Amino acid sequence: MTLGRGDGQNGRERSLWAWGWADRFPDHAARTGLGQLARAFLPAAEPALRDLPPDEPAVAAPAVAIAAALAPFATQAPRERAMRTRGRAFPDLVAGFANDYAGAPDVVARPRDAAEVARVLAACEARGWACVPFGGGTSVVGGVDAGLARGDRPAVVILDLGALAGVRELDDTSRLARIGAGTLGPALEDELEARGFTLRHYPQSFEFSTLGGWLATRAGGHYATGPTRIDELAHAVSLVTPRGELATHRHPGSGAGPEAQRLVIGSEGALGVITEAWMRVVPRPRWRASASVAFADFHAGVAAARALAQSGLLPSNARLLDADEARLHRVRFDGRSVLLVGFESADHPLDAWLARGLELARDHGGEVVSSKGDDRRDDRAAGDAGRWKQAFFDAPYLQSGLLSVGILSDTFETACSWTQFPELHARVTAAVRRALDEACGGGLVACRFTHVYPDGPAPYYTFVGALRPGGELAQWRAIKAAASDALASAGGTITHHHAVGRTHRPWYDRERPPLFAGALRAVKRELDPRGICNPGVLVDA
Repeated sequence: MTLGRGDGQNGRERSLWAWGWADRFPDHAARTGLGQLARAFLPAAEPALRDLPPDEPAVAAPAVAIAAALAPFATQAPRERAMRTRGRAFPDLVAGFANDYAGAPDVVARPRDAAEVARVLAACEARGWACVPFGGGTSVVGGVDAGLARGDRPAVVILDLGALAGVRELDDTSRLARIGAGTLGPALEDELEARGFTLRHYPQSFEFSTLGGWLATRAGGHYATGPTRIDELAHAVSLVTPRGELATHRHPGSGAGPEAQRLVIGSEGALGVITEAWMRVVPRPRWRASASVAFADFHAGVAAARALAQSGLLPSNARLLDADEARLHRVRFDGRSVLLVGFESADHPLDAWLARGLELARDHGGEVVSSKGDDRRDDRAAGDAGRWKQAFFDAPYLQSGLLSVGILSDTFETACSWTQFPELHARVTAAVRRALDEACGGGLVACRFTHVYPDGPAPYYTFVGALRPGGELAQWRAIKAAASDALASAGGTITHHHAVGRTHRPWYDRERPPLFAGALRAVKRELDPRGICNPGVLVDA
């Protein structure tokens, strides 16, 4: 069986070894330009164009044959297995550029309904095969790594959810939609838009990630305040486990004991496979208003962001970029930090909300450099906000392009209280700069806020440095460990919205209460007795 998953836009195909669409990888001239850009940020770097990997993957023969029960919807085609070997974290990109698919799964199954999902789990349990649920394959934390899931098991099956897609039911009155877990972000929004609704969830991976992936990783959306995390948008969820189906109760809220849904959302495939969910949708916005505010001092911008978060205005955007982040993403080049402020509504004009938000920003020394308010729906963001929006979705493509010229670029994120932030920020930036000096001979670390809450921000850090051929993974690991240790020591969470996967396990194990770790292991034993579901994620079998 050929799955043929080009992910669909006019026959376009996903890149085998880089982020996103294959036809969007920069050509020779663009890569040369990236090298020149890298020199501007890293004067000591010597970027050089590297040879690109072949289009045909080097994949070993599978260790097992396809189980008869899975044959109608499974394949062992080399390219299909290679495409689902891993996600798109920096180590995954390095392996892809090296044409390394040593960890490729033995079988790729693409079930067409929940019953076939159960058949996959039953076949794996009977044979002791590992089973890794796979949505869009965009994990940046080792969450869908077939090689690491294998361990000492005889085989690994990737359970691709792409056929469990579509908006299956829409309750206009209650504003609820029943959606298949394999539905990709763009298709989900297209179907909802036809009925005048939106899920209002736009992670950076939106183009290639799925509803099931968002739920499994407790993803954060693009909106800075209000209900933006996927767990806030979920009404009820269905999980197929090796022991049967766990479907959570449908209700807007309940006090009936601990909430089962809280175990399902964020379970990262370790407890079973999310097959569908009822999600809270809202009418598409008719009014938008936005502005950008510049700050000579980053911490004055922090104070303004806190005032906005605690004002009750609930801006859709309250994204603060420090001067380096603004420069990296082509938003501003004058050395000032910038706060991007936005509001949207399906119910009312927003000029009063924007005016009050800007008043708060001015109270903290901000200079309004652009402002746009009207009563017409306009999806095109203007000025700084427009440049930021484009750079936001281009960033993963840029990471792959920079790797191809010998430049390391990656990100990590956290959340902390407003009181904790100054010390956390100082510790983290100092630790990462030291690590960049030691591993790369220098580099750049920048910060932005992706989300702001009344009690604290979600800081998101970007780091850039020069790579040594053959030493890429050691350099990345040193910087990642320094950053993670600094986050832990300063009281931040190891991840705000990128999930745990395998990359964050050592710090997640330290962060969670020991008694809860024991309870989670007990839940896994109950739902997945043989430990076949995504081994190594969240908890050991």
